[in-house]
Amino acid sequence: MAKPPILILQMQRMGDTILTFPLVLWLTRRYPGHPVWIVAERMFYEALLSVSPAVTYFPWEGTGRLLKERFLLCLNLSHRPEAADLAGRVQAEATFGTVAAPDGAHYINGFFQLYRAALTHCNRHNRLHWADLNALDIVPLDELRATRWPLPRTLSQDARAVGLFVGASERAKRPEPGFWAALSDELHGRGFRPVLFGGPGERELAAEIQRRARCRVLNQAGRLGLGELAAVCQTMQLMITPDTGPMHLAAWTGAKVLNLSMGPVNPWETGPYQPGHYVLRAAKSCVGCWECGKTSPDKQGDGLPCHQTFSPSRVALLASLLTKDRPGDLERLRLPGGRLLLTARDDAGLYTLRPVIGTAPEARELVSRLWSAFFGWRAGLWDQDRPAKDARALLQSQPKLAMALRGVLPRFGRELRRSLAGKAVTLDQNFWRAVPPMARPLSSWLHLFLQNADYSLHAKRESLEMLEVLSIFLADS
Repeated sequence: MAKPPILILQMQRMGDTILTFPLVLWLTRRYPGHPVWIVAERMFYEALLSVSPAVTYFPWEGTGRLLKERFLLCLNLSHRPEAADLAGRVQAEATFGTVAAPDGAHYINGFFQLYRAALTHCNRHNRLHWADLNALDIVPLDELRATRWPLPRTLSQDARAVGLFVGASERAKRPEPGFWAALSDELHGRGFRPVLFGGPGERELAAEIQRRARCRVLNQAGRLGLGELAAVCQTMQLMITPDTGPMHLAAWTGAKVLNLSMGPVNPWETGPYQPGHYVLRAAKSCVGCWECGKTSPDKQGDGLPCHQTFSPSRVALLASLLTKDRPGDLERLRLPGGRLLLTARDDAGLYTLRPVIGTAPEARELVSRLWSAFFGWRAGLWDQDRPAKDARALLQSQPKLAMALRGVLPRFGRELRRSLAGKAVTLDQNFWRAVPPMARPLSSWLHLFLQNADYSLHAKRESLEMLEVLSIFLADS
């Protein structure tokens, strides 16, 4: 008798589809014999078939058949309302992600799916990658820790082609044409052959770069399908790319990536997932934002503060060192105003970014570690020693900041106790915003957690317990 399939709803963009691939591998290992079905955008999955794990894809228009099946699991990784509706209608032993109830109300099943939803406009301190979040409600942490991803390939020094993927989903997430043209010239001056890549929408951008570059640049923008792009990436010494779907394609297929992380992106969430890739970002307090608050939408591009750190000559020098695969050379380099990070795994087996050049602002990093440890503990990933240790580190290094964070907690408690006493049924809609950014991971999660539980008595008591434990962690003793 055939085993029931596992259903994944991933109706987002190409990069999101590729970040689902690790989950597929873990599911097939954990649930042998259960086929994996994915509902995705046809334009993406058809182009990715040559590099995809063995799954059965369904386009959105073909979901009628799914209602006749019974699934072992259904995991909704899409934020589209039709995906929530489908997740609420299919028959599954367990469903995770956003689900539409019969009355039309939406609920989120799964601690980490709720955690991810709470990051909306509030991801400054998040340290959990999307690919890990996809899995953590279903796949035990031990299985993530046991996974060994192959390192990216280093080609012989005879291969001198360096790929430049010039596009991104938003202008703010990519360099301007002048940068790419200057980078092409710098790479050419170091003996490399720059090659421009992009989708059909980047043809004009790539043509402008080609015109502005002094050297000869091969332009492949709009000429390759995703399968062809994946194959051509294997002939590149390095792929230099903003945070975009083809970056994930290159990393998934083993090409070495230098990610230019700029604009409203957070490499902790969407950087190249496999270990051994590099991320270059500005050393500014505002990086990793949800949306830029430093300039107006009509002044994007090189006018953004985080863009100004990226120098074509520095990036070309980095490319030269990365292709030689000599980490010691990198460690002696200085990047004023910038940081170079290496994708890796921490001791728990989760994605991390290790500093190679430059240091992170200590206060922000300590707060981020505390929140990561705290929510991981609440989800059962580890015991309370981990958040307690990170709270002590914050207290010892940044005592005023730790006390300021602890000082916010009584306000949360007062709001919750008013609700418990019947003086307020729900929280004010601005509850999560009305605290400093360092406390918003908690306020946003509490707000969504209580809404998701219909402000039940149990949820309110659990929220108060979280506040009490965190207050103990941050006690100056």
